[in-house]
Amino acid sequence: MKTVPAAPSPSGSIWSRKPYDIERDFQPIAQVTRGQMLLAVSPKLPVHSVKELIDYARKNPGKLSNASSSNGSPGHVGAELFKSMTATNIVHIPYRGGSLAINDLIAGHVDLMFESLQSIAPFARSGRVRALAVSGDHRSPSFPELPTVAEAGVPGYVAATWTGVIAPAGVPRPIVDKLNAAINKAIASEAFLEKFSKFGDEPGGGTPEEFAATIKADSAKWAEVVKRSGAKLD
Repeated sequence: MKTVPAAPSPSGSIWSRKPYDIERDFQPIAQVTRGQMLLAVSPKLPVHSVKELIDYARKNPGKLSNASSSNGSPGHVGAELFKSMTATNIVHIPYRGGSLAINDLIAGHVDLMFESLQSIAPFARSGRVRALAVSGDHRSPSFPELPTVAEAGVPGYVAATWTGVIAPAGVPRPIVDKLNAAINKAIASEAFLEKFSKFGDEPGGGTPEEFAATIKADSAKWAEVVKRSGAKLD
């Protein structure tokens, strides 16, 4: 059993070869958290809104750079979706970790970044990076003053994140149900809600079937984004 890291994940489409099938070989147990990314720009970039960013990018094709924590990361594919939906040409710069990318964003070596709230929120609150919007389908309780990317000028844009617990396929249903009930109880606790709210995450929950549907929908969505972008890890 393991915890699946934050989605979106292109799940196989970014790798030309993989030894497993996520729907065949794994049993979803429960979604644990729902989260969002923050779209932030360097304070040195002369834009203060999503619309200004889009206008600037269109007037300067290929001159802006988007940092991400790695190839295939949520920030990478989230930016690819943004580029596709806004018809902009922004160069992807993958890093070996989010902290390195954020440092270069602060310094102005790269121009923009989609990054998890947990990682980048302190720098946004201190003004070391300029926050423009959040990536989910609703405003974040951690940044209620920020619009979603969709509200800010890209209708239909959603790049939500999540974590969850999965197990190998074939786990008996009584065990799946027992684990699911325990997880749902845990994430409704005051201690959980207090801790994860500090990260900008919201509680997940629901049935194994609902979690499986989320995985299936996200796999299809992000596979298409990766296909259009041509991103590959190998």
